[in-house]
This record gives sequence, C-alpha cells and structure tokens, in this order.
Amino acid sequence: MGKGYAEGSAAEEAEAARERGDHLARPVAGVSRRVVLGSTKADPAQHVLGYADEIDADRLFASGEAWGIKVVTAVE
Repeated sequence: MGKGYAEGSAAEEAEAARERGDHLARPVAGVSRRVVLGSTKADPAQHVLGYADEIDADRLFASGEAWGIKVVTAVE
C-alpha cells in the first residue's frame, strides 16, 4: 500500500525536474525572414518596403522607385 506521498525513482526525477525549472514556460523561438528596407518619394525616411522573398529589391532600385536599399534579417 502507498503511504500517501511520492517515493522512489519517479519521485526523485519529478523533484529534479522541478529544481531544473522544467515546469517554467520557455520563450518561443521566432521565425526569421529577410526584410527589405529603403526610401521612396512618398516616404524619404528609411522604412520597410517588404519581405525579400516577396519583392525584388534590385528591380526597385533599378527602376528608381526606391533607394538606400538594404536587406536585413528580422525575427517575427
């Protein structure tokens, strides 16, 4: 018959898990994407133009629609 409290290796592992902090919430790692920054006539301050996999930064620059373009990695 059980004595009403935890004993044995399972109880020891549970206590070790509590001491490690296994029960605490872990931060969720973000997904990184490449973002195109640049300036336009409508907004001369550098701002986000879009995601690199959705727009063509070279075409924007070559057409003169945007300048000061740089591509950076952002975490969502």
